[in-house]
Amino acid sequence: MQPVGLYIHVPFCKRKCAYCDFFSAAAKNTEEYVRAVIRNIKAAGRKYNTVYFGGGTPSLLKAERTADILAAANISEGAEISVECNPDSADFDYLCGLHSAGVNRISFGVQSLDNSELAALGRLHDADKAIEAILSAEKAGFGNISADIMLATPMQTAESLSRTINALLELPLTHISAYLLKVEKGTPLSLDSALLEKVPDEDSTADMYLMTAKKLSAAGFEQYEISNFARKGFECRHNLKYWRCEEYFGVGPSAHSFLDGERFCCPADTEKFISEPLQERVFLSWGGDPEEKAMLALRLTKEGLPLADFPEAEKRAEPLLKSGLVKKEQGALRLTAEGCLVSNEIICRLIG
Repeated sequence: MQPVGLYIHVPFCKRKCAYCDFFSAAAKNTEEYVRAVIRNIKAAGRKYNTVYFGGGTPSLLKAERTADILAAANISEGAEISVECNPDSADFDYLCGLHSAGVNRISFGVQSLDNSELAALGRLHDADKAIEAILSAEKAGFGNISADIMLATPMQTAESLSRTINALLELPLTHISAYLLKVEKGTPLSLDSALLEKVPDEDSTADMYLMTAKKLSAAGFEQYEISNFARKGFECRHNLKYWRCEEYFGVGPSAHSFLDGERFCCPADTEKFISEPLQERVFLSWGGDPEEKAMLALRLTKEGLPLADFPEAEKRAEPLLKSGLVKKEQGALRLTAEGCLVSNEIICRLIG
């Protein structure tokens, strides 16, 4: 049986951010949660060549508990093992503990290095703390460090975003994810009319995205997916599984899986996850058909959509090629930076 990816959802947060609609809960029963994760991993009987702790806030788990989970999993030699960390909950000792446990990739939720923007987002750290966390990760021995930033957030300007990027480029980062803010219904941000008025308009948002792509590319961070940039060889191997339609097993409340052609999830209920012998498997859909593979491939700006697998897309792409929204290279169609801004429409045109 081929190794697959392992995703572990850690649902705990100190406080929910104003923009977040991911499933999370107060940090309690963490020991019971870890035991439930371990028994589900053991019951699955799979081998894993990538592991990703997401959340929530995985850095609210003690490093020793993360080590316990990893010890229970059958992990391939040379596997990529990532943990998402919030700067406010990742001190030097914790990071040393993760490194000793075998974690080899850290992803920090920086979002911005402007303190007024961080406050508007409801983040618990400030710019100095984010910088300190990244430097501590390097000191702890990590050579693969990622930072997430958000674009078009309340009060953000092109100038403040440029300052954030410039400051990040001075740090020992190998990967940067740049996500456009999406105001999700029901989140505190969606209900705050005063803050919503300070969100940049569509034209400003597009300019910020294009500026980000240009600055990161010029600094040696190649764009390999719509929102992701990496130095050569540091693309996130786990996330590439999602976009390449490869298999992964998700453990924890709200975690999704794709195994044997089936997409399924675990209900978003922490207490139920802890109390049941094995997590419930809720069928979502069958996956991995050619159209789904094509849709996901188009998100990969380095790899793109192979025309040998989807030849009809070439004719459909003619007007998009002329307008500079896609390009044809090495037998594949790839989104340009401008095309990434309207990716959903392009994908519909090419494979709809």
